[in-house]
Parts: sequence; structure tokens; C-alpha cells
Amino acid sequence: MRLTSFICVVTLILSSCQSNQHTKKANDDKRPNIVFMMSDDHAYQAISAYSKKLINTPNIDRIAEQGLLFTNACVTNSICAPSRAVLLTGKHSHLNGKIDNRFPFDTTQITFPQILHDAGYQTAMFGKLHFGNSPKGFDQFRILPGQGTYYNPDFITKIEGRIKVEGYTTDIITDMTLEWLEKDRDPEKPFLLMYLHKAPHREWLPAPRHYREFTKKTFPEPATLFDDYSGRGTAAKEAEMNLLAHMNWAGDSKIYPQLMDELGIPETANWDKKAFEREVGRQNAEQRAAWDEIYGPINENFKKNYPNMSQKELMSWRYQRYMQDYLGSIAAVDEGVGEVLDYLDASGLSDNTLVVYTSDQGFYLGEHGWFDKRFIYDESFKTPLVVKWPDVIKPRSINTQMVQNLDFAPTLLHAAGVNPPADMQGENLIPLFQGDTLGFRDAVYYHYYEYPAVHMVKRHYGIVTEEYKLIHFYDDIDEWELYDRKKDTQEMQSVYDDPTYQDVVKDLKEKLAELRVKYKDGEELDQHYINMYKEMGGK
Repeated sequence: MRLTSFICVVTLILSSCQSNQHTKKANDDKRPNIVFMMSDDHAYQAISAYSKKLINTPNIDRIAEQGLLFTNACVTNSICAPSRAVLLTGKHSHLNGKIDNRFPFDTTQITFPQILHDAGYQTAMFGKLHFGNSPKGFDQFRILPGQGTYYNPDFITKIEGRIKVEGYTTDIITDMTLEWLEKDRDPEKPFLLMYLHKAPHREWLPAPRHYREFTKKTFPEPATLFDDYSGRGTAAKEAEMNLLAHMNWAGDSKIYPQLMDELGIPETANWDKKAFEREVGRQNAEQRAAWDEIYGPINENFKKNYPNMSQKELMSWRYQRYMQDYLGSIAAVDEGVGEVLDYLDASGLSDNTLVVYTSDQGFYLGEHGWFDKRFIYDESFKTPLVVKWPDVIKPRSINTQMVQNLDFAPTLLHAAGVNPPADMQGENLIPLFQGDTLGFRDAVYYHYYEYPAVHMVKRHYGIVTEEYKLIHFYDDIDEWELYDRKKDTQEMQSVYDDPTYQDVVKDLKEKLAELRVKYKDGEELDQHYINMYKEMGGK
């Protein structure tokens, strides 16, 4: 934990403990507080409650230990802004309007924070929303404009206007959250607090205190790092997410732009060097000195070795650079989660607070040679989800059912004793919290739209059960894939054309058609969005 933050948390805890007795007496509203924690692009593989191969995340793990871990949590559309629109509205992307990062959100949509606010909840949001500058239904918000930056970020605020804050963004978001809990929270009201991190979104810049530790680590390579996609169709082969071929050298691998020029390394994208300048160039003199102390030698070592490195060695080198920065940026997130949990415990708020930790989608950590997300394949489609709620959720519970970010809005409304609007499409997860799994859905629907665009992941929709995954890639191609999720956990071989799976294909196609009708999606809408995308200029 940061020393300054530790002092801050101790001070807040002491003062909150002094007022805790008054708080409990003053608040006769027994509805639970809700703390919704979400990071950006945080892969479930990078949480030790799911896997201990890459990183230790003791504070996020605390939520799972005190509550429930979902092993099949997933998203409806694996891309940042659309995922956030789904969780706020409880509706699929084609109904809330935010099908991709370019299309506008339908601002007439009612979000669950608006409903909670109208029901008497005090509401606050700190961190990354990603779309829109004035989220509805919040008494207080301080949000990053768009993607935001890792150092000395700007914030759009409800009260102060646009401000710039010196420091590391993850720590700043945590400090704002703690300050609100201590100073601005109304003890006579239940609250909804949305604590939303930018990290570990690209370009993955860790906090200075984590530079040295993580850049010295070596991480195990995934078994599929050098996948040739021979068991898949056109979409996997044509996606532009390969660590070696498509990751930026300056922005992502942190090779100084001048060294790229010296070595004759071309930019991977026209924003390769610009990304480095946008992030590292935003540092003040002290921050840049700390950066150069660690990343300078990395660049010097690369300069020495690069001329003699094979393509395989370069791929492995880029994987390690990626993991060092990506996982290093998660370390500060986990620390911040711990600080918020500590405050809730010490203030007595934990006893009546529902805490959620999740990500806006999954992320590839070198599996199949990839970074980023977008696909319905597991590393992108699945997301971490851990929830604790004392006296409702039994500690150390595990659930394997197909739950989605579509379910957050109706679930949190039900938790607050509010009936969700009839047009919300998600399910209430509270029965699952209590161990009642009978009658819950056995399949989820997924639809990805952003093509042609960055990473060139083709449009597709599909149905996923605990056993199988059926995918239809459409628009410029017409291809189907089927994966046996139990036998082929790494999804290396489509069995769509395998004669032994034809009954499964037939059954899933029927169920997929039913889900398309249930969620009010279909071919007419598919073509509508294809046409609109062309009108907007395509890629």
C-alpha cells in the first residue's frame, strides 16, 4: 500500500469509527449499500482467485473468500463502451444503441443508477465511464474523459468542472472514492458507489512503485502463444491482434520512439509513437526520471539484442514486456480494492454492503498469440465476477452458471427492493447468491458488431452454454463454428462439421433462433447496422 494512502486510510478509519455509532442510529433504512467495482480489460486469468499462474491479487480474492466466485460470468458484446452501456441499462447493445465504441448511446435509456437515485439512494461514480460526459442519476461524479491517461489525468466532474490531478490515475480514483465515503456520504441514506478503474487498459503503465518488481519478472508463456489457427475458420486467421505483428512498439512495448528510428523499426499503427507520447509524455520531470531509471536499461538491452533476435524470440520478448506492464498495472488496482474494503470493514459499513468486483470484459494475455478482446472465444467473452453480501451469500461459494453483465442492473435493483423496468432483459442473480440455481437460464446470447475496424474482428453472434459454443460469423463471410467447451477448453478445434456433433448443431441453432427473437435481434437489425457503419465511413 502507498504510504500516503496508508496514512489517509488510517485517518479515515479512525474518524469513521468515532462516528460509526451515530451512523447506525441515524440510518433506519435497512436497504443494502452497493459498491460496484469494475476495472477495464481485467482478464479473469489475472486474478489469483481464478488462477495463480500470473499474479497474486489478495484483495480481490478477499471478495471471493467472503462471498461468491462465478466461473462462467460473461459479456454480451466484448468491447468497452458497449459493455458499460449494457450493464447500466440491462439491455443488449442493439437496443441501447451502443453497439460499438463509435455509435452513440441512446441517452433516452433509463439506467439503474437513475432508478436507485429516484428510490432514495445516494449515488456517486469515480473513474472511467468511457462514454458520455454527464452520467445520469448521480449526486457526484468525477470521470475520466474517454480513455483517460495513466499519469496526471484530467477529470470531468459534476461540481468542479474539468480538473487536472497530479499523480497516478489508479491511486487518484481510489483516493477520490475514499474521500467521498468519509466526507460526502450521507449516513442517513443507502448508497450506490461505482468505483471504476482505467487500468489495466492499453497502454498498460504501472505505478512507479511497481516498475522494478514487475519488469524483473518472467511469466509462463500460454500453451497457445504460437497458435496457427488451423482448427478455426477465417475470422481467427484474419484478426489483427497478434503480439508480434500488431502490438505497438512504442505505445505498448515501451520502446522509445527515437530507438525505433535508430533500429529501423516501423510503426505498427499510425498512433504507435503518439500513444507513447500521450502517456509517457504526460509525466512530470520527477515521474519521467523514475520511468527512465527502469525503462531506459530495458531499451538499452533491447538495442543490443534486437539485431540477432529470431521472430520466435521477438514474440516471446514482446509477451514478457506485455505481461510485465499489464500485470504491473493490476497491482495498484488490487491495492486500491484493499483500501476500499478496509474502510468498509473499519467503518462498520461492510455488514450491510453488497460488493461486486468485475471487468467490462475479458482480455487475451497471449493466448492464441493475441492481445485485446472482441471475440466470443473464452478469454475475451468470459469476465471475472466476485460478489460478497454478508448474511445473503455464503463465504467461499462458487457458481458455474451462465451469468452476464446484462444481469447487473436488474440484480442490483432487486437487491435495493426496487422492481426493474419490464424492458430490462437481464436476470436477477440473487437466487444464485443464495444457492438456488433451479430454473436459471441454460444459455446466453452474444453479438459483436465493430467491423471493419481496429483489430479486424469480424461481426458475429452466438449462443453459449456450459457445454458448447455455437458461433455465426457474418457480413463479409458466412461461417459457423462449434466448440465443445468441456473437451476442448482452449477452443482449438471447431467441431461444427464433425458428424458426431450434428444433433448438437441442430439443437443449438434452434435455441439461438429463439434467443434472437427473445432479445429482439435479427437479420434486419444486422443489415441495418452494417449499412449505418458503411455510412459512417467503415474502418
